[in-house]
Amino acid sequence: MFSRKIINIGFFLCFGSFLLSSCSPFNSVDAKKFPPDPKLRVKKNMEEGRGFRLMDKVKERTGSRNFEFASSNELWRASLDAIDFMPLASVNYSGGIIITDWYSNNQDTENIKITIRFLTNEIRSDALDIKVFRKTCKELNKCKVSEISGDISKELKRKILKTAKVYEAQKKDKNFKPYEPTKIGN
Repeated sequence: MFSRKIINIGFFLCFGSFLLSSCSPFNSVDAKKFPPDPKLRVKKNMEEGRGFRLMDKVKERTGSRNFEFASSNELWRASLDAIDFMPLASVNYSGGIIITDWYSNNQDTENIKITIRFLTNEIRSDALDIKVFRKTCKELNKCKVSEISGDISKELKRKILKTAKVYEAQKKDKNFKPYEPTKIGN
């Protein structure tokens, strides 16, 4: 009985000291530094990154993740635009790969296939691994597939990077919106 009282008092002292230490006078806030208007305080807090959104907290608790859409990735969009004339065999945004189907611009016996792997989302020359394959068929079932190294993949990479830079500049100009508080009621 005596030891139980000591444990309870020790717990109360530890918990009480924790509560009192969180109300330290050293963390005082100067009211002159913050605007009196609540809308301006909210704007200032959001600009400084101190605000939070309720839905972000709900997503954290439910285990939902915030995925970036493929349309917002400039390299991805530029790559799809560069090869839009070719049929796509496999496209996996989360895996970072685009594989086209065999393509020929005429009924020739020579076809090409392009594989684009994304190594990073940053727009730079080593962000993409582009491979171009050529399939030459002498007869219907006798085909030879070989990788083409050279100008085609370099030109394609250059075109993708230029287009991605343009998309990035457009995104910066288009998406900038200053914070405006929402109006509740009338």
